[in-house]
Amino acid sequence: MKTTTEYLWFETKARREVIRITDQVAEIVRRSAVAEGLVLVSAMHITAAVYVNDWEDGLIHDFEVWLETLAPAGLDYRHHQTGEDNADAHLKRTVMGHQVILPITKGKLDLGPWEQVFYAEFDGQRRKRVIVKVLGE
Repeated sequence: MKTTTEYLWFETKARREVIRITDQVAEIVRRSAVAEGLVLVSAMHITAAVYVNDWEDGLIHDFEVWLETLAPAGLDYRHHQTGEDNADAHLKRTVMGHQVILPITKGKLDLGPWEQVFYAEFDGQRRKRVIVKVLGE
């Protein structure tokens, strides 16, 4: 079995930001020379998520509004008693998920017709990373 591990680094300009990373993941899969296998894409920070969905601005906005309804910023969360101010970011990440596993078929990332891979940052403006681990033959 072949394995490849690479990292994507991000430093968002805003506290919350969604970044499409499909092309970067596909390029890592291509370089890995794995023909049949899987790729794990995982946010390595507890206030960031990786998810798969449609690349449509309205839907991305809807996610942001929905997440803010579920875990509003600025509330008096118990986590804030530790000196932190990002409890909402932890909760949003938990809802969206921290990783995805995607298929590789005939050497390419094998997504559905509208599926794209996204990195979602909920407490940004500092350097963070995503691990991309390719496994297969």
